[in-house]
Amino acid sequence: MLNQTKKLNKLRQNRAFRIRKRCQGSSTKPRLSVHKSNNHISAQLIDDETGVTIGMVGTFSKQFKGSEFAKKNKKSAEKIGQEIAKIAKSKNIDEVAFDRGPFKYHGILASIADAARAEGLKF
Repeated sequence: MLNQTKKLNKLRQNRAFRIRKRCQGSSTKPRLSVHKSNNHISAQLIDDETGVTIGMVGTFSKQFKGSEFAKKNKKSAEKIGQEIAKIAKSKNIDEVAFDRGPFKYHGILASIADAARAEGLKF
């Protein structure tokens, strides 16, 4: 059982590395990194040249605490996409590199991306 878990974690890591070697963030075009856990979703804008997080929003943020957006679902994903796009616009960022990590581009991740595109982000 332990070997199977190690194998699955290694495969997941390799998928993430395959994606991340193609998309690098800069100050003009940061990386939009999306992560989802069993309970929450988060998105952050990362400048890989300086190693700085430009902005971050998640379902566990203070602004969503106690609301309907405090859990992992498609409505919350759309709201997170809108909020991360607003953060990017406030920092004068129009274009990002989308980093989905080890996750497939469907469902919640697609909802985040579509909402961010609807708010004006290009990727």
